[in-house]
Formats: sequence, C-alpha cells, structure tokens
Amino acid sequence: MEIDLRYTAAWTRAFWTVLILAGSVPSLLSQDDQRLAALSFEQQGRVAEAESAWSAFSGTHPSNPEVLAHLGLLQAREGHYAEAVVFYHKALRLDPAMPGLRLNLGLSYFKAGDYRPAIQILGLLLQAEPGDQRLTILVGTAHFGLGEYAAAVTFLKRASEHDPKSLPLLLVLGHSCLSAKQFQCVVDVYHQIIALNAESAEADMLGGEALDEMKDKIGATQEFRAAVNANPKEPNAHFGLGYLLWTQYQYPEAALEFQAELDNAPDHMQAALYLADADIQMSRMDEARTLLEKLVKTSPDVSLAHLDLGVVYSEMGHTHEALTELQTAVRLAPAEVNAHWRLGRLYGSMGMTTEAKTEFENARTLNKASSEGLLDVMTRVTVKRETKAPVEAETQLGR
Repeated sequence: MEIDLRYTAAWTRAFWTVLILAGSVPSLLSQDDQRLAALSFEQQGRVAEAESAWSAFSGTHPSNPEVLAHLGLLQAREGHYAEAVVFYHKALRLDPAMPGLRLNLGLSYFKAGDYRPAIQILGLLLQAEPGDQRLTILVGTAHFGLGEYAAAVTFLKRASEHDPKSLPLLLVLGHSCLSAKQFQCVVDVYHQIIALNAESAEADMLGGEALDEMKDKIGATQEFRAAVNANPKEPNAHFGLGYLLWTQYQYPEAALEFQAELDNAPDHMQAALYLADADIQMSRMDEARTLLEKLVKTSPDVSLAHLDLGVVYSEMGHTHEALTELQTAVRLAPAEVNAHWRLGRLYGSMGMTTEAKTEFENARTLNKASSEGLLDVMTRVTVKRETKAPVEAETQLGR
C-alpha cells in the first residue's frame, strides 16, 4: 500500500521547524557542556558526533529520559525507525510528559509503515488538539495505509476543508472516497481539483476510476485518454487506459498503451504482464514469451505470469515447460479458476485423464466472487504516495 502525496510549498509550510543553536561548540568541560555539545551537533545534522556526545552524557546520567529521547530522534533522522521506537518507549516510561516525545514516537511508527500503533498514539494527540492539521492528515493517511478508507475520508475531508487549495491532499481524499465507494464525494473532489488545475491528469484518472466503478467504461476510457493527453508521462495513465481497452477486447490499442507505460517506467511489472497477455490474444507468442520469461525471473511470485507463460508454451508445443509453469500458477493462486482449467486441459492432452478430471473439478467448484476491476488493478500498481504524509520532520524535543 507508497497513490504519492507530493511535497509542495503548502506542505512545507506545515513542517516542524528545527531550531539551530548559534555559536561554536563549547569545550566538553562539564556536564552542561556535554549536553550543549550534543544538542549543537544534533541540530547541525552531525549525527555521529551527536550520538557520541549523548552517549558520553549518558555515562553520568544513565536514567535521563532526555538522552534516550534524543538518541531515538537521531535514529529516526537516519531512517532507523524500529530502533527509534525502542528509544522513545524507554524515554516515555521515564518521563511520560516530555514535550514532543509522543508525537515523535507516532511519527516513527507511521514512517515505518506500522500504522495501527501510529493511529493509537497520534489519535490521542489529535483528541487533545482537534484542530491540528498535521495530526489530522497523519491519522487520515494512516487509515488509508490500513485500507480503512471510510475512516480516512472522515479525517482527510476535515483536513481538506482547512486547506481547500492543496492538490495533493485533494488527490488522496479522492482516492479514499473512491475506495470507500462514496461516489458523490469523488465527484465533489474531482470538481475541486479541476477548478484548481483544469489540466490535471491525476484528476482525469480519478474520474476514470470512478466511472469504471459505476460501470461506465466508455466514460472511464475518455477520462484516461484525457489524462494521457494532459500528461503523457503521468505514472500509470497509459496503464489505466490500456487496461480499460484490454477489458473491451481492443488488444492492439491496449498493447500500445502498455508499451507506452513501459517506455515511461521499464520496471512496471503489471504493464509488462498485460502487454504479454495482449500479445497472446493477438497470437504474438514470441513477443509474449520474451516478456513472460523475463517476468517470472524478476517476479517469481506472480501467478498470472506463470499462467500466461504456461499458455504460451502449450501453444508452442513445449509440453514439459508448460506443465511446470501451470503447476506453479496453481500453487501460487489455488483459487484461480483459469489456472486449474488450463492445467486440466494440458493433462488431458498428455493422456493423464485422472489428473485432468481433478483439475476440471477444481475449476468447477471454485467460485470467482467477481471479475477484477480497474480500481483493484490500479490500487496494486500505484505506489501509495498517499501514505507518504506531508509532515515528515520530527519535532524538537525538550521543554
């Protein structure tokens, strides 16, 4: 789950300010000097020196919560969030009232992708300060990261009312509304985005996803075409258009869009997978084979890649290789009806009637709840930019 919140000047204004101590570093002649030196190194971004200074200070103050809190802060700034959490918890046990400590603990959980404890901590802080915009956004995006979209809407809508001109915030709100199937909310957000930026490719994509959810494939396709025209480099715009065309059996044009996505992002696994499938539908087995053999090496746990490669090998008469791939597809996705059916068909062609009967029976008894939609696919292929909160800096510790 990083759809991305992009940093803008508006978000930057919300960042916590780091106070820089002026003057030169004092000589380490006293305990006060040790502490001041540690603070000075820390606030200058000299992490190694700061860690050494705080460690020296802790030698004479082994139970000082400030030392533990600052060591946690340094770990967090280095991206070592699990280690930061340990230090913060130790400090919290010694001084539960230290200013900024709980916020920094919540931020470390958030940035580690551990959203449940982040919500528990940041939510309590928000209850104490219900108007805090940064906390509101953090809690909302944490709910989004957990897939709790209705809860995310509640907080992000409140945040967007406070800052109605923030495009990144509107985008994550729109995706939350869409995933929660609150379509009027999606429409409202779409119009807000268009009012701010009439040429927003991301807004067109949001509208396209909403229309597809409402079973309007023609309208959805038009929106994604608009997104591609607005910004041919927009991540996943070509893929989304290609997928919509693929579902409408327009394989030649779909293949062009998948290829365009790969031109923008050569490591786009889903674009390569669907391009290969489009090639299969157009009987371009050699092209599909090249793509799929690369995919199963780079993404060996993708069942559909093994399934399609098994189909290609079957069509090319490579029975042994086809059997290996289809068996792998069934192992990776035992609920995939088509994998069992294809494997049963291959067993039948090999004269293995008992095995074929078993696979056909598996295919018949499996219930596919519903066919996959654009929203499901786009959720998988999009790096969740929305879970990248606009408040990234830890707060200054201390009283």
